[in-house]
Amino acid sequence: MSRIDRDPAARSRLIGALATLVILWPLFQAAGVKPGALFDPGNLKVIGNFLAGFLPPETGAEFMGYLAKATLETLAIATAGMALAFLIAVPMGYLATGAGREKATLNPVTRSLLTILRGIPELVWALVFVRIFGLGPAAGVLALGLTYGGMLAKVYAEILESVDAAPARALRHNGAGRPLAILNGLIPQASKELASYTVYRWECAIRASVVMGFVGAGGLGQLMDQAMKMLNGGEAATILLAFMVLVFAADGFSGWLRRALDTPPANRASPFGWRSGGLGLALVVSIVASFNYLEIGLKSLLTVEAAHSIGEFVAGFFPPDLSAEWLAKVGKGIWETLAISVVGTLLAAVAGLLLALPKWRAPFSFLLNTLRSVPELVWATITALAVGLGPFAGALALALHTTGVLGRLYAEALDNAPPTPGNALRLAGAPGGFAFLYGTLPGAAPQLIAYTLYRWEMNIRMAAILGFVGAGGLGQLLYFELSLFHHAQASTVIIAMLLLSIAVDQASAWLRRWMA
Repeated sequence: MSRIDRDPAARSRLIGALATLVILWPLFQAAGVKPGALFDPGNLKVIGNFLAGFLPPETGAEFMGYLAKATLETLAIATAGMALAFLIAVPMGYLATGAGREKATLNPVTRSLLTILRGIPELVWALVFVRIFGLGPAAGVLALGLTYGGMLAKVYAEILESVDAAPARALRHNGAGRPLAILNGLIPQASKELASYTVYRWECAIRASVVMGFVGAGGLGQLMDQAMKMLNGGEAATILLAFMVLVFAADGFSGWLRRALDTPPANRASPFGWRSGGLGLALVVSIVASFNYLEIGLKSLLTVEAAHSIGEFVAGFFPPDLSAEWLAKVGKGIWETLAISVVGTLLAAVAGLLLALPKWRAPFSFLLNTLRSVPELVWATITALAVGLGPFAGALALALHTTGVLGRLYAEALDNAPPTPGNALRLAGAPGGFAFLYGTLPGAAPQLIAYTLYRWEMNIRMAAILGFVGAGGLGQLLYFELSLFHHAQASTVIIAMLLLSIAVDQASAWLRRWMA
């Protein structure tokens, strides 16, 4: 064997792989990984019968009418929820950011509140609001408003802090107040990025609105939940197809809108013109139409009676149950949730990389888009039939959805990697695999790792709620306790979800800094 065919780091790689397996083994055990369950005759029969029921999809006139109504409701929930999130994000982002201040000071109280808002998954908020306001889209709109309000405010604050502060300082020195300094000195620089991120969040809100339907918050998710519980594969297939079309359409529209925002009108010094005005008018019309369609009035949600109901409901969550027995159960749920997120992300990273490698992209891109267009909660419902209830179903559901996300991101990162090292190794006579491993992969590795850690942050939140359909972890505990109206116990679980989310965010940020 020639020197070029030999891996000089083979021994160290083998030792590293074995050490990684030793570290990860307890997590695989906690996640209940049992590959044999996928081939159990009983499970295969159940999932086979269920999937066989998907064909042909339901196309009856009555059901298609329900489907059209649910699709419009999903779009309306996403749009109305984003409008509410924006109303929360603007003042909260202003308070949280150090931009436009004489001294770059931050507001720890506001930032802590934003951490709470975005740290609790929207599905948990939706479940709480369903308990307060009853079934229907109002719960979904409020849940999206709170969670996405926290996300938008955080990102808005960071965007404003990242642009050139000199114009704002000049305005402050000339006597302008902080609001005017931000409005005239910072926002013109950051407008495209602010708008682009807002549009991206609306795209995410469509997916989230489907998931929230599983707890009774309206839209396609509620219709899907009914079909899955009744094991009506034909209806489930039609709903999935409708959702995939909706996601693809939202992706395309979102991408077009972001490109339009990045292209200023011709022969204008300002990035704003008639297109911006037209988009703004269309946005206002869409928001008003969404609230009217859902028959939700913000005033009805902000009345004294509503505040009293919320206050009474929230009061039942305090004090949380801190008994040793219950904390032990919550601790087990935390460990199980962490295991689900890690195992699901690792499986997705391996599968996503394999699907990102082929040069002929068309069929693999379609597969990746299909995987990521199906929400994790829907995958969890299917995997629970395939392997039974428990954390393994949750890990598989995360892996399937995340494979679609990471595969697409990995393919883009590999395409953008510097080609020179790989080409040089091929010209030197190295095999293709060797050239990829030592030439192409090192150039793309930082981006691949960053994407993986980012998805792990997202997956820990999703792993915490997959238990709503029996996929283990903290979500299973929370759903059970809320169903029994054990609010003190549910409060402890929600706090655990929040702390786990914060801990993973911090760990991921530290890992990114360490690897950088």
